[in-house]
Amino acid sequence: MACPSFCTSSWAPRLPCFDGDSSNRFRGRNLSGDLLPSLGATTTQQPPKLRRHLVSPYDPRYKVWEIFLILLVVYSAWICPLEFAFLRYLPRAPFIVDDVVNGFFAVDIVLTFFVPYVDSKSYLLVDDPRKIAVRYLSSWFAFDVCSTFPFHSISLLFNRHDHSLGLKFLNALRLWRLRRVSSLFARLEKDIRFNYAVIRCTKLISVTLFAIHCAGCINYLIADRYPDPRRTWIGASMPDFREAGLWVRYVTSLYWSITTMTTTGYGDLHAENTREMLFGIAYMLFNLWLTAYLIGNMTNLVVHSTSRTRDFRDMVQAASEFAARNQLPQQIEEQMLNHICLRFRTEGLKQQETLEILPKAMRASISICLFFPVVQGSYLFKGVSSGFIQQLVTEMQAEYFAPKEDVMLQNDKPSDLHLLVSGAVDVLAFLDGTEQIFGKAAEGELLGETGVMSNKPQPFTFRTTKPSQILKISRSKLMDIMQENREDGQIIRSNFHQKLRMEQRLYIAMHQDDRVSASEQRLDP
Repeated sequence: MACPSFCTSSWAPRLPCFDGDSSNRFRGRNLSGDLLPSLGATTTQQPPKLRRHLVSPYDPRYKVWEIFLILLVVYSAWICPLEFAFLRYLPRAPFIVDDVVNGFFAVDIVLTFFVPYVDSKSYLLVDDPRKIAVRYLSSWFAFDVCSTFPFHSISLLFNRHDHSLGLKFLNALRLWRLRRVSSLFARLEKDIRFNYAVIRCTKLISVTLFAIHCAGCINYLIADRYPDPRRTWIGASMPDFREAGLWVRYVTSLYWSITTMTTTGYGDLHAENTREMLFGIAYMLFNLWLTAYLIGNMTNLVVHSTSRTRDFRDMVQAASEFAARNQLPQQIEEQMLNHICLRFRTEGLKQQETLEILPKAMRASISICLFFPVVQGSYLFKGVSSGFIQQLVTEMQAEYFAPKEDVMLQNDKPSDLHLLVSGAVDVLAFLDGTEQIFGKAAEGELLGETGVMSNKPQPFTFRTTKPSQILKISRSKLMDIMQENREDGQIIRSNFHQKLRMEQRLYIAMHQDDRVSASEQRLDP
């Protein structure tokens, strides 16, 4: 199986091999909102062709239209409570803007009858106009119409200029549009292109500001409708508050709302009558729930971002105390701490967790893409078939080793064959009670193949000198694959014996040179 040139032997962190066309298809998509293909569909098939006069829900122009409506929803969420409380003092201009905004949402109501939807059971795009209409009429159509109907403008046509609470409640139906904002945040939280913590914090801040805004407006409405304006929370400190400017009254309302929500309560603005006391009680009870909601969400975000670091620090401290308590040598303590630090960095990549959730065939394809070149370049597997190497790399596992960490020890049982992908390793052995370096292993070289192939204890210790990435496969799996592929197994054994003979000749030549040098020294007068 050939692998594209951009797939190298380096493991961290890369994506599986995709064709150029397919990678373009996956790039920049919202994974939570894409359509699931029907059974039997292939990735090369185009999306289903819609009927005439229908608008695709994934059309970029329709996406822009949805974003534009979200901006109008934000405006409606701010102006609606403001009009609810300060309606009799507002000029005609805001109502003209409201009518324009209502016109855009009326267009969206009509447009919804031409937008296909995704069936919740089959995950197929339904483009039948009759089914689209029935679904919309039986769900949110009535609410959308009521939230878009221009009640205030209609009342002016009939020369009704009263500002009763009934009309205000009808105008407050526009807050139904906030469901669009809720749906937007739900989609953004699942969209991998955006930071989850940022989206979540933005949502929490938006909910808090909207609650403060609504509570301030409602509390002002209660004071404005009370018969004696001086016996109100705002009239006690501002007797002629109705004559004050809109900005002053609005800021004062927000000030009361924020101090009450945060339970500060400076005492300068407080309830003066039974109506205000009842609303204050309801608002503070609501604040208990909102505060718990905010604290719970923020705690989850903080714990999620700091739990790994806290566990890492605890593990490092425990390892240091263990080494000190048992009086371990400094070298072993450094190996322990280096291994913990490297494990912390590699766990952040979530490579193993990602591979474990994938099907076995996909994991095999990824392993072939990443490891095929480096395994094929090893001397032991020179001349073997591609199928053999594919079987081999499918069974291999990647591990990271910190500097000065032992990969294998001398005289260990030959259980695994290791292949150095990146980094550097020293080859050591104990002679006369001292540890001596016999050589160095470079990238692409095998470690411990002598013990594995001859089924003898490992003759050397292999210790890393810098962060190294190593592939390993158990001896039993390697022998099983060689048994299944007898011809390739013979080639591997031949390569191994040829390497041994070459090393023996080099060893004999080196010793002959040493003997000749010693003889020359003895003959030298």
